[in-house]
Amino acid sequence: MKVNEYQKLAMTTLNPKLTKKDVLINSVMGLCGESGEAIDIVKKWMAQGHELDKEHLAKELGDIAWYLAEAATALDMSLEEVFQANIDKLKKRYPEGFETQKSLDRLKEDV
Repeated sequence: MKVNEYQKLAMTTLNPKLTKKDVLINSVMGLCGESGEAIDIVKKWMAQGHELDKEHLAKELGDIAWYLAEAATALDMSLEEVFQANIDKLKKRYPEGFETQKSLDRLKEDV
């Protein structure tokens, strides 16, 4: 599945009664909530002796993807545009690949 196809299909389940502002607010709150659920699974694995529940974690990652698609939609952007902008930023920041020193010496405008 292509990323923009995912966005289009996922957004068929978006509440049509929400305003664009409400969609953006819902998306960032949802990203925080679902990320919290994902870290809780990892916490149980790392600190509480549970087996890593990969299946449950994958479901939470899917929920994170949905909210990311929602946020992009609220901004009138495709996921492909969001992903490409991120790759462009990373290539600029780390042209030869990750380097610890470059991660420490980032410019303020390089966020």
